Amino acid sequence: MIFWEIVAGILGGIIGGMGMGGGTLTIPILTIFLSYAQLSAQGVNLIAFLPMSIIALIIHMKNHLVAYKQTWLLALVGCIFSLGGALLANHMSNSVLKKLFAIFLIGLAIWQIIEMVKEKKKLKNQQKNIENTDLDIKNNENFTKKD
Repeated sequence: MIFWEIVAGILGGIIGGMGMGGGTLTIPILTIFLSYAQLSAQGVNLIAFLPMSIIALIIHMKNHLVAYKQTWLLALVGCIFSLGGALLANHMSNSVLKKLFAIFLIGLAIWQIIEMVKEKKKLKNQQKNIENTDLDIKNNENFTKKD
C-alpha cells in the first residue's frame, strides 16, 4: 500500500509540477491500486495538490511563467464553480463519478491525439515549404549561371 502511495506522489508531483494535472495519474492509482472510493481519491488528491501546487507555483513565478493578468479571472470563476462541483460530487454515486472521470480522461486523450496529428501535419507542411524554397533557390542559381 505504501508503495503505490509513493508512486502516486512521485507521478502526481512530477506531472502536477509541470502544470499538467497530476490528479489525472494520482486518482487512477488511488482507485485502481489502493481501492479508494472515487470521491475519497478525489479528496486525497485535492489535499495532496495544495502543497505540490504551491511549490510548483513558486518555481513557475521565479521563471516568469505566470501570466498574472489572465490568472485572476480564471481563478475567480474557478473558485465559484468549484463550490458547485464539490457539492455535485457529494451527491453522486461512486460508480457515476468513476464513469465521469473515465470519460474525462478518454476525452483528454482524444484531444491530445488530435492536437498531436495537427502539429505533425503543420511540421510536415513547413518542411515541404522549406524544401520548395530550397528548390526555388537552386533553380534561380542554375538560371543565373546560364546567362
